[in-house]
Amino acid sequence: MNYCSHCGAQVSLRIPAGDSLPRHVCDQCGTIHYQNPKVVVGALVEWEDRILMCRRAIEPRYGFWTLPAGFMENNETCGGAALRETFEEAGARIALGPMFSFVDLPHISQIHIIYRATLLDLDFQPGEESLEACLMTEQEIPWPEIAFRSVDYTLKCFFEDRRRGQFELHTTSLAIPAGSLVK
Repeated sequence: MNYCSHCGAQVSLRIPAGDSLPRHVCDQCGTIHYQNPKVVVGALVEWEDRILMCRRAIEPRYGFWTLPAGFMENNETCGGAALRETFEEAGARIALGPMFSFVDLPHISQIHIIYRATLLDLDFQPGEESLEACLMTEQEIPWPEIAFRSVDYTLKCFFEDRRRGQFELHTTSLAIPAGSLVK
């Protein structure tokens, strides 16, 4: 950030009085510009024994598989974001269930929230951000081609819970894996 969105003057990175972290502070009007984590929200959508998966048509991770999810918008609830993202990415209408996973990704300043959901009908198709949208059994999921570690974590927790016959809320924090590419 170079300029204040309030008055247009230059900003500098410094620790404001009463704070403990460096922030962009306007040199003229004193406005503190906070930068906070981004929230990604999505749905793990079930139809019988299958899960709705989308193959990404955008970066990052173009061509890899994921659950329908994306950035939460201002003035939107988490559940509303999950419904919207599922419709945008897969054209799917869903009944939203409980929150299923909450994943902290501090190295990229994001949190990922995934809800369980049920597909209302089979009338779905890939949206602009998806190359494909299809239902997959656990055995059909292309595990090496999963786009994000948070999705991999969520899917593995789901299938384990389904085997046990009891679903829980799963939380974790994923750090940068040592010596590997971040996904």
